[in-house]
Amino acid sequence: MMNTKRPKAPVWKAAFEQISASLELGADGIGLFAIDQRFGVDDIRTAAAESITGGGDDKKLDIIYLDTTRGLLVVAQCFDSPVAKKAAPANKASDLNAAIAWLLTSSLDMVPEGIRGRVAEVRDAIESDIVRDFHLWYVHNAPESKNVSVEVANAERTAAHLLAKRGGIQVFAAEVGSETLERWHLGSKRTIKVTDEFSLRVSDAVELSSDRWSAVTTLVPGAWLRNMFLTHKEDLFSANVRDYLGSRRSDANINYGIKETAFAEPSDFAVYNNGLTALVLDYKLGARSKSGRLLQITGISVVNGAQTTGSIGSLEIEPVPELLVPVRFVKSSDQDLLDRIVRFNNLQNKVQAADFRSGDEIQNRLRSEFALMDGVSYDGGRRGGSSDAIKRSRTALPSYTVGQVLTAFHGDPVAAYDKKAEIWIDDSMYARVFSERTSGAHILFAYSLYDALTTRLLKLREKARGGEGALSDAEQREMEFLSLKGAPYLLLEVVARSLETILGKTIANRFSLRFKASPSLSDAADLWAPVIDAILPLSEQLRGSFNRGRVARDGKDAAIEKLDGLFRAFLNFQPGAFEGFAKRVAIVEPATN
Repeated sequence: MMNTKRPKAPVWKAAFEQISASLELGADGIGLFAIDQRFGVDDIRTAAAESITGGGDDKKLDIIYLDTTRGLLVVAQCFDSPVAKKAAPANKASDLNAAIAWLLTSSLDMVPEGIRGRVAEVRDAIESDIVRDFHLWYVHNAPESKNVSVEVANAERTAAHLLAKRGGIQVFAAEVGSETLERWHLGSKRTIKVTDEFSLRVSDAVELSSDRWSAVTTLVPGAWLRNMFLTHKEDLFSANVRDYLGSRRSDANINYGIKETAFAEPSDFAVYNNGLTALVLDYKLGARSKSGRLLQITGISVVNGAQTTGSIGSLEIEPVPELLVPVRFVKSSDQDLLDRIVRFNNLQNKVQAADFRSGDEIQNRLRSEFALMDGVSYDGGRRGGSSDAIKRSRTALPSYTVGQVLTAFHGDPVAAYDKKAEIWIDDSMYARVFSERTSGAHILFAYSLYDALTTRLLKLREKARGGEGALSDAEQREMEFLSLKGAPYLLLEVVARSLETILGKTIANRFSLRFKASPSLSDAADLWAPVIDAILPLSEQLRGSFNRGRVARDGKDAAIEKLDGLFRAFLNFQPGAFEGFAKRVAIVEPATN
């Protein structure tokens, strides 16, 4: 009898099922999983709430993911079949053409309210030259097919045509099926993805080593670097915390300056530019000769200098031989050391703003406080290391989201939505929410409200997929309001302002608020249910706080005051509505000498 082996199950499926269940992503979660595997997402659950558009009239725009920091836009159609299929339906791939038209050309007034805010954000980002890479994906869990790839290619041509006047935006369309998801998932766990062998001749080099590493520092031709970028694209940065961000014609944009210098002053480039640090699997440095030294490299990943690499790589013509770039090639088999090299070589990147604060006294204290709490954890700005890839749990509070939640809870939902990184960069914004008064218990108190609101939105969207009539009229209004951009952050401020009324006590400082007995995140979120049930039906009064579908400052305070009046009237009719909630809340004032 012949023994036949079953095909090995794709590794990505188990990872996706674990992440989806832990974060309660629901339908179209496969699209967020793909984005995370390809680009890395700090807070997948928040990204799901903000980017997944399903549950209503989404105009074939299942996912609209916008990362203004990286100039990245991903628009996706998603198909996650519960049964195995030979190929994904091609008609959903063709829907990308309709999605592009709604996103880029339809009158904003005609765009359904549920996605209007996101569409407006995307158009503003395109007009401001923020978007550099536009990815159109059909994400599914079936094998990839020729029919689908043809439809995806058509969508790419449509998008490129509509964006032709916006020079500099690169359009990438792709069928992201099981094969691609497997490759991305395995690649996300490997430090160096480009494993080819390279040979180049350099004028000279300096070699240093220790018992844990060896390194060679030299100058490489800009033409060689450009060819590497054109050949391997983003795989060249597999160990980097961020890819090439693109270049815009702006005095403040360093990438444009790099390209200008490469053209205008190639002979001086090496002394103007800090150069690159790259991890390699191996290298061999030949002996000195009249023609220089032969440098042979196996495998490469640029961990610092992605902007230099991408800027030179995107030059329209090959640079002159005089353009030389400083490079340090590092070899080590010590994984902990490699993690530290990646982290320390990127401390200057603003996109890692929380790293600057991760070692301060306040974050150290907060991490210690959370270490004593059950059912919740907090990294306090500490990132880096191979473990980051698997920290995908609802109970792990992402640093950036914590900063946004505190900012909104303490009175500025607009900054919370618009200035995620600036909260950690700007000293005054940081000090306003992270101070000696900030405790782990208070963070749990505020964050659990945000978590409860996010859960409410995701569950309403899932219920809406049951078809027309699945949601009551009240639930439909709740889902539409929570889908407005920044709505959960606005509700954080609304509830925070109402807590004196809810608790029947004077609150001298909101930082003193916490739950008694240190509940888990899940239990704390459940405690907010009666408050959310009372506030959400009144949320229509907050419509004046939004402009083009996103939270704005104009009209915000007046709208909140109007809602607060109605909320007080509600309590007059139901004075004991929040007795149970109030009994679980403590107001802990700082100790006095």
